Amino acid sequence: METQTSNEYTEVISRCKELFRKKTIDYGTAWRILRLSSITDQIFIKAQRIRSIQEKGSQKVNDPIIDEFVGIVNYCLIALIQISLKDDKEMSLNFDRLEPIYDDWVSSTKALLENKNHDYGEAWREMRVSSITDIILMKLLRVKQIEDNEGQTLVSEGIEANYQDMINYAVFCLIKLGYHD
Repeated sequence: METQTSNEYTEVISRCKELFRKKTIDYGTAWRILRLSSITDQIFIKAQRIRSIQEKGSQKVNDPIIDEFVGIVNYCLIALIQISLKDDKEMSLNFDRLEPIYDDWVSSTKALLENKNHDYGEAWREMRVSSITDIILMKLLRVKQIEDNEGQTLVSEGIEANYQDMINYAVFCLIKLGYHD
């Protein structure tokens, strides 16, 4: 059954994917050179810029924070794609090869969201975008710690689950900011 959240999620991801497709055409897959920790840092930069603008109440670079949330979604998906292709050394991949991997991660990430949304009763709709930004930053710090521990955790979810949570939180922000319209 399609819900409002499911429909909005699909619309947001569709727009993120289209930008990913266009950037793949423009830039190729230069991001394949990045280690996972570098992708994590790129996501951190985007989340930190959002928080800085939220705290200052103004910005000097005209790029809207919506673009940063889209970047968080796509860089998290790039990280998950890199994990999927860890044994593949091919640097130049076309979109046709990447699309099913992108779609598979989106599908499992959306299923995760739907399960959590069921249990939490869409609590995110009552949250502030600034709070969700802080949660994304917390997730990033967790990922950095896991990376520093060479992927080892004792009781915590792994890196993939944290990237998926960040995607879902960024999508929540994009929905709240009207990116799905």
